[in-house]
This record gives sequence, C-alpha cells and structure tokens, in this order.
Amino acid sequence: MKFVALVAVVPEEREEEAIAIAKEAGAGAVTIIHARTLGLKEKKIFFGLTLEENVTVLHFLLPRRLARKVMKALAKGMEMANEENCSLAYTMPLEHVVGLNVEELHKFEHELKNLL
Repeated sequence: MKFVALVAVVPEEREEEAIAIAKEAGAGAVTIIHARTLGLKEKKIFFGLTLEENVTVLHFLLPRRLARKVMKALAKGMEMANEENCSLAYTMPLEHVVGLNVEELHKFEHELKNLL
C-alpha cells in the first residue's frame, strides 16, 4: 500500500469542521498543529503591530487512493477554490512509513475495498 501525507491548512475556527469532513471521507488519525500565517500584504493594526491569522495545520497519513477522496471532500467542504478563503491542501508522496496503528491499517483496507 502506497502512502501520502495530506496536509490541510484551515482557519483555526473551522478546525473541527475540516476534521469532520476528512473523517467522513475516510481519513483516520490526524496530527493537529496550531500556527499563524501572514499574507503577501501585511495588515497593520494599532502601534504598527502586524495582525497574524491563526490557522490549524492538519496532517493525515493516508493510502494514495483514499487521499484523493479526502482531498476532494476537503476542497469542496472548506470551499478552497474561493479566493477569500485562507484554506489550502496538498499531498506529498511517502517512501517509508513506520508506526501506523494496525487498527488504522485495517480501516484503510476496508475503505479502499469500498472505493473499488
């Protein structure tokens, strides 16, 4: 089974929504990282301080076929095509993966059988 890392960056206030969308599409465990982002144009607020947007980085390890389904669900559910939205998602191929839970692997196998 070939795996990819699916990374989704979403507004912090929509974190739970994005996780629910991904899980409904077949994703399992997720690593959640809280971060800040700055756009190309800095936003100024009082005393010259820059306003940073809080975002959540969701990191999923998924079988390649399942990752496409999850990414499409996130793109649609989080309206990532909308330029006003500060969400994005991408995948990266993985060569070696160690430490996946056996239960998670069985879940992936079941999901892939349903896709085929």
